[in-house]
This record gives sequence, C-alpha cells and structure tokens, in this order.
Amino acid sequence: MRDSILAHFEGERILLDEPVKLEPNARLIIKVLPKDDAKREQWLTLSKSRFADAFVNGEDDYPLELIKETNPE
Repeated sequence: MRDSILAHFEGERILLDEPVKLEPNARLIIKVLPKDDAKREQWLTLSKSRFADAFVNGEDDYPLELIKETNPE
C-alpha cells in the first residue's frame, strides 16, 4: 500500500484524486496543505524539468545484458 494519497476537498466531501483500494476501517491521517505554496510550486516545476531531462527521446535503451531481473508483467 502507498504511504500517500492525493485528495481534495470539494466543499462538502474529501475526494481521492485517483482510485485506491482501502481495507474497511483503514486508519487514515489527513494533512491540509497550504493553498498558496510558492516554494512547493517552484520545486515541482524544477523537478518536472529535471525529470524530463533525465529521459530524453532518442536516447539508447539499456542493453539486455544489464537487466538482472525481468518484469513478469
């Protein structure tokens, strides 16, 4: 199970931003994030650009010899 689940409050209810399977009576902690967090937005923008740089189209894939365990799916 994941440690964090994104959600938002739509005025009456807290809605999960993506489908998640939870066990009945699962214990949850809800943390309300600041609405306007400029540093967080700057960090997300920087992370997104660095992530995009890490995976450039046209870059060679890893050779099969380097794969130690294949994904069964």
